[in-house]
Amino acid sequence: MASISRSNLYLGLLCVVFAVVLIFVWIPSDTDSGIVEKVRGRFNIGDALAPTVAACFVLFGGLLLLASERHDPFQTAIRKRHILFIASLVAVTVMSLLVMRFAGTFIAEIANLFRIEPVEYRLLRAAPGWKHVGFVLGGVLMVSGIIAIIEHGFSRRGLLVAVLAVVLMIVVFDLPFEDLLLPPNGDV
Repeated sequence: MASISRSNLYLGLLCVVFAVVLIFVWIPSDTDSGIVEKVRGRFNIGDALAPTVAACFVLFGGLLLLASERHDPFQTAIRKRHILFIASLVAVTVMSLLVMRFAGTFIAEIANLFRIEPVEYRLLRAAPGWKHVGFVLGGVLMVSGIIAIIEHGFSRRGLLVAVLAVVLMIVVFDLPFEDLLLPPNGDV
């Protein structure tokens, strides 16, 4: 009799542990404010809101796996190709975050080659255009890279979806809030 795979149990536990570490350790130690702040009588979005919401979704997904999918008789065993798939997703994500973090500074340094008065990206990080450089380049790389991994190849349609997704995130998260800085500008 073949043993039943426990991949959903392992994945669910991994998600729950990761989310708990995010919510109670990483986010509080990495943010300056809480989830919301009251400043001069009005509520503002705190630095911890977006990552806490994302971590709650990961926690919810992990709990769902533990509660309902753990005993699924049709779950597949974890194989080398599954680990390679996850590793490639992590690699694209890390590379995209590095591009997101350093693209604005790099482009400002290139612009300084052609300017008499040098510019400092830290002072430009809230200026229109400049504040979107890293977010757009890193976001498009991340979304199109993940689509390419899933589809086993790069496509123009995947690139278009990535561009539209990043533009939609800018419209939803950047335009309505004048005091919100898109990643990574809060850390630069």
